[in-house]
Amino acid sequence: MRRWLLLVAAVLAFSNTGCFLNIYSSNPNQRIEELLNTSEDLRQIGLEWQRIWFVDQPSHMTPQRIHGGIE
Repeated sequence: MRRWLLLVAAVLAFSNTGCFLNIYSSNPNQRIEELLNTSEDLRQIGLEWQRIWFVDQPSHMTPQRIHGGIE
């Protein structure tokens, strides 16, 4: 009985090629829209990370004088 249960669990685990629930639609047109939205979100993560760590700001350690005030 234990071997049979283990065999059933192995078949269920290895028969799946990804997640148990697919996050994308089966409709090709809708799936393309979802994939484009996901890729755009992933592209925006890099810009958001730079903004959080202030990497997008000029360095104050530069030898050139940088005016940070409003003119």
